[in-house]
Amino acid sequence: MSLASTKKTPIRPIFWHRERLFIIDQTALPFEYKILEIKSVEEMVPAIQRLAIRGAPALGIAAAYGLVLGLKPFRHANSDLFFEKLDHFSALLTGSRPTAVNISWALTRLFQVAQQFRHEHPNAIWQRLRQTARQIHNEDLQKGAAIATNGLQFIPQKARLLTHCNTGSLATGGSGTALGIIFKAHQAGRQIHVFVDETRPLLQGARLTAWELHQAGIPFTLITDNMAAYVMERYGIDAVLVGADRIARNGDTANKIGTYNLAILAAYHHIPFYVVAPSSSIDGALPDGAAITIEQRPSQEVTHFRGQALVPPEWDAISPAFDITPAHLITAIITENGCYQKPFNLAEK
Repeated sequence: MSLASTKKTPIRPIFWHRERLFIIDQTALPFEYKILEIKSVEEMVPAIQRLAIRGAPALGIAAAYGLVLGLKPFRHANSDLFFEKLDHFSALLTGSRPTAVNISWALTRLFQVAQQFRHEHPNAIWQRLRQTARQIHNEDLQKGAAIATNGLQFIPQKARLLTHCNTGSLATGGSGTALGIIFKAHQAGRQIHVFVDETRPLLQGARLTAWELHQAGIPFTLITDNMAAYVMERYGIDAVLVGADRIARNGDTANKIGTYNLAILAAYHHIPFYVVAPSSSIDGALPDGAAITIEQRPSQEVTHFRGQALVPPEWDAISPAFDITPAHLITAIITENGCYQKPFNLAEK
């Protein structure tokens, strides 16, 4: 499919059509718009791990559909086998990316539905799970619209904004979170220019966010991550907007590696720093960021790029996927339910 065919049409990173599951392969962007069919949980797990589908809200949706897809061959089995497979597939999906709370949040919701109707035939339970997965997807679209409306108040009429990683349609059910606010501001006629962090080591900003902004006709400038302080000082950034993979009760936020750097720089330059996420990314059971598990990815993501070695093979490297931004560096947390400011107490949000 050509890139031109995606212009002015909604971007949906994942969709269920006629009992089949499809995703946009985000590893192929921006040069190729490629649709993959996912046929099993065993295919969904590696797709999540290699970031073919990514972004906290999108991962929750993918996990929900993935579980439904995995259980489809067992909907006419006996109840014990159906629930045995439900537990097995849930464990596989939960372990695919441990930092993103939306995965466990979505699977817990499906598990509760299955338990509530455990007395029914497995096929009837499966039908309910499929409907719940669709609800999770549709609700995410509604949450994205509400987030954009809530966040619009923080965008000046003329604004220079800075983003990190990808928080647009590709990271959600199709509405976006932080980038969704930027889309809303553009649609409202505000004069905005976005500085896009490339987001090393996998370049989600360069490959995905810049592509989405280009599709939407929003002016942007691509920068390397280590240009952020220079840009803040020289270009007068009005706000930094980032997403979140997990937010602790006190507001400490896990997001793509490099977010913490930006929060420190924003504080130094007196620039508002906004975390934007659906309420499903808030883990009220965790008191603070120290309790958040940080996913450690293969070191080859740092030493190589698209299979090409950048350094000698014996050199050591690490690749933490996320870092923790302390709550005191966050100006506000924007969700579909409202905008929260310090001191944060998100247990009931």
